[in-house]
Amino acid sequence: MIRLPAFTYLAPTTVDGAARLMAEHGREAMLVAGGTDLYPNMKRRQFEPKVLVGLRGIPELRGIRGSAAGGFTIGAGTTLSAVAAHRDILRDFPALATAAGLVSSPQLRNMGTIGGNVCVDTRCNYYNQSYEWRKAIGFCMKKDGDICLVAPGSSRCWAVSSSDTAPVLWALGAKLRLVGAEGERTVPMAALYQDDGIDYLAKRPDEIVADLQLPPAEGWRSAYLKLRRRGSFDFPVLGVAVAARLEDDVVRDARIVLGAVASQPRPSEKAAAALVGQRVSPELIAHVADLAAGPAKPLDNTDFSHPYRKKVTRVFVARALAAVCGLGDSGVTSEEVA
Repeated sequence: MIRLPAFTYLAPTTVDGAARLMAEHGREAMLVAGGTDLYPNMKRRQFEPKVLVGLRGIPELRGIRGSAAGGFTIGAGTTLSAVAAHRDILRDFPALATAAGLVSSPQLRNMGTIGGNVCVDTRCNYYNQSYEWRKAIGFCMKKDGDICLVAPGSSRCWAVSSSDTAPVLWALGAKLRLVGAEGERTVPMAALYQDDGIDYLAKRPDEIVADLQLPPAEGWRSAYLKLRRRGSFDFPVLGVAVAARLEDDVVRDARIVLGAVASQPRPSEKAAAALVGQRVSPELIAHVADLAAGPAKPLDNTDFSHPYRKKVTRVFVARALAAVCGLGDSGVTSEEVA
């Protein structure tokens, strides 16, 4: 059995108090809410904090408030199960409910929080292993080593974004409120991430994701598809989030964001732009799916081969677009990704 290392647990009752504790303890401290990713990583010595600042005792971080007309605010400490089952989220932002409901297993969704999933660590075949396994291969750049074993000639880490909810929130135009020791700020989802497997979050270490803000629904439709080897529990090796606003069958606005193909969620802006002003058809969907696969540049760092993951990107984008646009079958068969 791999055991947790010793640490000090602090339990603030306000977000401001948590931010002050993070600033006080600096690099020795980490935040914990559900702990479904952090504690296993601590057991494998990927994370080695001396202090954990717990967020579960902060009431203001929990709950979903708002309406379709005015937008919703989701506390970062709200469990993934609560997001997946929320009646209004299911109706107005179904992609978010789907993504939250596809994270891990039911037991872990009952503990894990949406804020934790938004900030979840990047993953890699060479990194997400026990300490002894990593030691046997000489460690990697992300922890204890100095070479990226996925791309040994690279000066950066290529571990991939492993969040299900992040690409959906990005596609939906969500913002998040960050609270730090120096005050608070509200930023778009895109501003939270950096394309680096180690420094993948652009927020300061003392800043806490307090809540996520969804804009008014205003006719937007959305869908999320996830590729993983097992039907439950596994992290995504591909996530496709599509959001579109249609008038009749003409697309007035659209966003397509890919997950698990880079160290941050990757928007397919050229593909989304090709939809705008167009009347939806199977031919248009096929063209846009080809464009959307362009930003997907998977490497040999997660499950399945990277050529297969690249190929499936096109298929999943087509299927998600067909679902959002009400066309049902995208025209892409299972044999095309076999």
